[in-house]
This record gives sequence, C-alpha cells and structure tokens, in this order.
Amino acid sequence: MAQQTDKNQSVLRSIDYWTILIYLALLVFGWVSVCGASYTYGETDIFSLDSRSGMQIVWIGTSIILGLIILLLDDRFYDTFAFIIYGALLILLFATIFNPHSIKGSRSWLVLGPLRIQPAEFAKFATALALAKVMSIYGYDIQKWKHFAGTIAIILFPMLFIVLQRETGSALVYVAFFMMFYREGMPGSILFTGVAMVIYFVVGIRYADVMLAYTPTSIGKFTVLLLIQIFSSGLIYVYTEDKRDAIKILLFTVGFTLVFLLFSLYVIPFDIVFVQLIITALMIGYLLWQSLASRIRNYMWIGLFSLGSVLFFNAADYMLNNVMEPHQRVRINVLLGLEEDLKGAGYNVHQSQIAIGSGGIKGKGFLNGTQTKLKYVPEQDTDFIFCTVGEEEGFLGSAGVLVLFLALILRLIHLAERQPYRFGRVYGYSVLSIFLFHVFINVGMVLGLTPVIGIPLPFFSYGGSSLWGFTILLFIFLRIDAGRNLSRS
Repeated sequence: MAQQTDKNQSVLRSIDYWTILIYLALLVFGWVSVCGASYTYGETDIFSLDSRSGMQIVWIGTSIILGLIILLLDDRFYDTFAFIIYGALLILLFATIFNPHSIKGSRSWLVLGPLRIQPAEFAKFATALALAKVMSIYGYDIQKWKHFAGTIAIILFPMLFIVLQRETGSALVYVAFFMMFYREGMPGSILFTGVAMVIYFVVGIRYADVMLAYTPTSIGKFTVLLLIQIFSSGLIYVYTEDKRDAIKILLFTVGFTLVFLLFSLYVIPFDIVFVQLIITALMIGYLLWQSLASRIRNYMWIGLFSLGSVLFFNAADYMLNNVMEPHQRVRINVLLGLEEDLKGAGYNVHQSQIAIGSGGIKGKGFLNGTQTKLKYVPEQDTDFIFCTVGEEEGFLGSAGVLVLFLALILRLIHLAERQPYRFGRVYGYSVLSIFLFHVFINVGMVLGLTPVIGIPLPFFSYGGSSLWGFTILLFIFLRIDAGRNLSRS
C-alpha cells in the first residue's frame, strides 16, 4: 500500500502543471468566446443550461473531470490497450456510417437521446496510440517501406470511414501525422513531395485559364511543368553523387523550354505545354534508364516523382472539374480567387473578415460585437469562433490567444523530446501535430487563407465531442509524461 502511495505521489510531482495551466487558460478564453458568439441581445442568464454558454460550462466541467480520471490511470494502460482502443474506435466509426441521423448533410454524429457524439473526434487519440504502439515495436524502421506502409494503413482506415460519413474536413486532420513521421525519420523527400503537390495544385489551378503573353499557352500548366523539371534536377543534385548530371538535366530541360518559348513569342505562337510534355517524358525516360544502367535506385525514385507529378496535376484538374461536388469546387475557386461568391461559398469568410476587421486593436468589448450579435457569421460559435475573438477582443486579444496556442505547442515539443521511450515521444508529437493542424487551418480559414473545411478550434469551439476529444488527447500524453521517471518492476 505504501509503495502504491509513493508511486501516486511521484506521479503528482511529475505532472507538467505548466501545460495544465495553459489548458485551463484556453478553456476560460474559449468559454468567454462561446458566450460572446452565442449571446443574444436581451438575454439575462448566460449560465442557463438552455443557452450554449451554459451548456459549454457543463462540457468544460466534464472535460476537467475526464482529465483527472486519465491522470489517475496507470500510464502503461495506454500502451497495453492501444490496439484494443484503436479497434473499438474503428468499429464505432464504421457503425456511424450507417446511422440514420444526418446533421447538415453529415452522418458523423451518433444521437443518444439528448446527447450527440462525434466518434471522429475520439478516433484521433486512438489513432495516435496505435501509431505510437506500432512505431515503438522493437526493430521498427520508418525508412523500410513495409514498416512505413503499415503505419500509413493505420491512418487510412479512420480517414476512409470518416470520408464515408461525409465529413471530409475531419478526415484531412489525419494528414497532420506526417509531421510526426518526419520527426521520427521519414525521408525529407516524402515531405517535399507533399509540399510540391500543393504547389502544383495551387499554381496550376489558379492560373490554368491565364494565357502566357500572346501565346495559347496556359501559365498554370507551363509553370507546373517547369517546376517539375526544376524540382527533379534539384532532387538529382541532392540524392545522387553525380552533381554534373543534375546540372546537365536542368540546362537541357529549362534551356529547350526557353528556346521554344522565344520561338512561340516571336515567330509562330503555339502551345508550349505540348513541347514541355515531350521534354519531361524524355527526362523521365533518361532517369529510368540511368537507374538500370548505374543500379542507383534514387534515379528510379526521382523518375517516378516526375511521372507522379505530371499524373497528379492532370488528375487534380480532372477531380476539381468533374468529380468534386459543386459546393466544394466553389469553395476552392473562392479561396484561389477564381470566383467572388460573397452570397454563397465566400459568405462565411467575408463576414468573418468584416467581424475581425471591425474589432480594431482593442476590440469592441465582451458581448459588444455587432457582427456576431446580429448572427451575420454562420457557425460563429463553432468553426468560425475565432472571428468572435477578433471582434470583441481585437488584435491584442487575438494575438494573446495565438500566443497561448504557441505556448502549448512549444511545451508539447519540450515534453515529447524528454520522453525516455519511443512510445511516449511518438504519441507526444502526434498530439502536437494535431493541435498545430487544427489551429493553423481553423484560424487560416477564418482569415480566408486556407480552405473552409469545417474543423473546430481546440478548446474554443462549442461542443462536447471536440472538447472531450482534445482533452483526452492531451491528458493521455500528460499521464505518459508523468510516468517517465518511474522505475518499472
């Protein structure tokens, strides 16, 4: 009995109270924001359970209790039952696909009497636990494709089930785990490939219908193909020993492209993209031949990168114009500046920008925001709650909230780096990656910088599922961290 008491005291001393203080501060500011976003002129009791601000107090209270319970459990519980927790959440996600209740077109909610639960919010910590368990197995090496494919599969299953629930935004959150993979040794080329694909999509789609000077050449397609040639040359320079080969390929591809560009500008106008495709095909063929001749596999991977880049861009263009739902296509076009739909897809972002801009430096004060009180911003107490912060607390309040989130992220990095075992480090980086993704995308979409994909701002957005989910995610890590110095018998 005395040994158990000493263990509990040691755990209590090891808990990172700075992170808990940041968590509590975010809860307080979050409640103030929900109160401001949901308040109606003439309302007399903001603590009533009939109001959203009153119910948020219930969610906050139950979240704190949930966090305390998690801290009382043995940290080995999460390691031992990681796969069981993950499997249970997968079953729940799969069952949710067939639930008869549809809320705003999404089937991601389970309705249990007066209670509505979104399993996707809880699948995040379950997936993080499963990844930590797999990646801490003896002999695991992320640079081995068989091992890396296994971890990717752990992420893809919940993503697939969530997409089938028509909740694409929540599914995209799982992309955040790639930040953790990079910390654990994932080749930088994979991360670079992801960044390159984003660049291809944005540049290619944004300037697809803009013609190059007096030629019938799309600036978007021309630029993407030119980038593929430049990126491929750069990869050859970095990942092979023959630097001269990289320079020769760069001079050949870019040089011929510029020659035909000048010919099109000053002699006979024609679509240069056709020539670029031939040049790129020759480059890919050369890389694959060089791989066979020199038996250096990196040439093959770079050739596949080039081929995949071309296929990705053409597939993305096809998906955008022929596969995506009209409302999704309009959202992307509005974000890229191709359309200005202030009464439709761009309405939320436009109104939230007005609300934030009207707050000025110091804001209009608590419960004094006009845009939010008159309900001009849809979903202003959930996905767009940051606009309430901007309107009522101004630039200073918004900056303060972002500083709090920054403090949380930096603290989580510190905690993750001091873990003695890989399980704790992997789980810790998974937690901070999810928080970072949510904050970046949510604040970005409110400001019109990122697509509107409908994900909550941690500890701010109204609702029990997201608050419980983020609390479980964070406090499991705090419990794992608290047990880092305990001797194991």
